[in-house]
Amino acid sequence: MSKEKSSIRERERLDVREPRRYQVTIYNDDFTTMEFVVKLLITVFHKSQAEAEQLMLMVHRSEKAVVGVYSYDVAVSKVQRGLAMARQEGFPLRLTCEPEV
Repeated sequence: MSKEKSSIRERERLDVREPRRYQVTIYNDDFTTMEFVVKLLITVFHKSQAEAEQLMLMVHRSEKAVVGVYSYDVAVSKVQRGLAMARQEGFPLRLTCEPEV
């Protein structure tokens, strides 16, 4: 039996890396209520009541806090969901998604 030549070449990949992670940051403002921030952290970011309250106080004292680190798609969807929830309630809350350092 003769050996057939294939036009498909196999390549070996040597540079396999973990996908980049993105951190979601929430910022303090003078209008968004503390209760709403806790509600958002529980609903969108699946934090416990105690953890949500602790993060809310951290945002209140230091002007911002990282609320989670996710893959790009998850981080962007959480930011969009959080902003939509804030706008629906009439709050100017700010959330950002940035590459993890």
